[in-house]
Amino acid sequence: MPEQTPRAHAPRRPLDALRRGARVPDAFGPAAFRLATLRQGARRLDAATPASRDRAVDALRALAILGVVLGHWLVTALVVQDGALHTESPLRHQPWLAPLSWPLQTLAVFFLVGGHVATRGLATARARGDSYGHWLRARTARLLRPVTALLALWTVTATALLLSGAPLATVHSLVKLALSPLWFLLVFAALTAATPLVARLNPLWPLAVVLHVDLLRFGLHLGPSWLGWTNLAAGWLVPYTLGAAWARGELRSRRSARALLLGGTAATALLIGCAGYPASMVGVPGGAVSNLNPPTLAAVTFGLAQCGLALLLRDRLRRAAARPLVWAAVALVNLSAMTVFLWHQTAMMATTAAGLVAGRLPGLHTAPDSPLWVAYRLAWLPLFAVALGLCLAAFRHRERGPRRRPSRVVHRRLPPRKSPHHA
Repeated sequence: MPEQTPRAHAPRRPLDALRRGARVPDAFGPAAFRLATLRQGARRLDAATPASRDRAVDALRALAILGVVLGHWLVTALVVQDGALHTESPLRHQPWLAPLSWPLQTLAVFFLVGGHVATRGLATARARGDSYGHWLRARTARLLRPVTALLALWTVTATALLLSGAPLATVHSLVKLALSPLWFLLVFAALTAATPLVARLNPLWPLAVVLHVDLLRFGLHLGPSWLGWTNLAAGWLVPYTLGAAWARGELRSRRSARALLLGGTAATALLIGCAGYPASMVGVPGGAVSNLNPPTLAAVTFGLAQCGLALLLRDRLRRAAARPLVWAAVALVNLSAMTVFLWHQTAMMATTAAGLVAGRLPGLHTAPDSPLWVAYRLAWLPLFAVALGLCLAAFRHRERGPRRRPSRVVHRRLPPRKSPHHA
């Protein structure tokens, strides 16, 4: 597709302007409930977006965010056992729900988009004369800046719970659940820092590492206990390098996308059906093997299939995001992506804690051991979303970074000029 030149009147990076605290269109304030105002604001944001921006990238990131949030809200439950809160999963009691984890485990799409954006961003920074260090500091600041508020709140919360006599198992379950998104940020930040080294790496190299590690672990039962954690970097390096290849223009054809989708799907089916890998693509409490912690070969091949599907959907997502209302929704999710990712577990736990006032509520405090629990949990999702909205209102400013104050011009008052008559 030939590149289009940006509109002359459009700012170069409108989403960054909004992130830095520029005035958001009226449709994103209290007047959002009026459809006419909403459409007007969406059109203004659409007009402020350069025609050269690939909206499919932002749409994929937004879908990946929503997939992770919905996945955690649907497969995670807090139940009371022996006087303490413990994490449970419906996938443990109802294994037939395992296919539910397939469309909701979207981490490979995150790394695909991350590799694409980082590779292009580094090339752009070098073209305008910026150093690698300056580029990396800007990237990591946007990733890690929102983390400080999460750590501070949960440090205070955990201390208060311990001082009030809460069971240690309860505190451990809550803190582990709240801070679980941080592992992703650490791996993502490490791969971002290694972008100059891995930007031209063939994805087959990290895939081969994962294959050999799993062969030693599960096939030959050899190697130290920490060997599987090698896949934490190698496994997610596969979609990251695919994103870099996409940025270089090597995955533009639909044939390559179909090959990834069909090859990854076939390999995953063989690994689950013939090699004994778990069918669930997320961790299940009490399971002997987790496909995600650390990543297994099945998780990586499943990620290849997801990346192929994402690449096949680029044109459709690009056309859908050309509609002002759709683009406004995509832009807003991207502007708050890290806040949503970091705080969605806290929002779920806050709703669960608040519900204890009304007693033991189904789908919120009960064991996830029946299809009825799933129906109740679906009914709780809107309240989780409201709690997440409150978290966004409180902590989204951390993602924008400090606002730049306009420089003040100091005018010095000059003494009045004396009249020649008073000389």
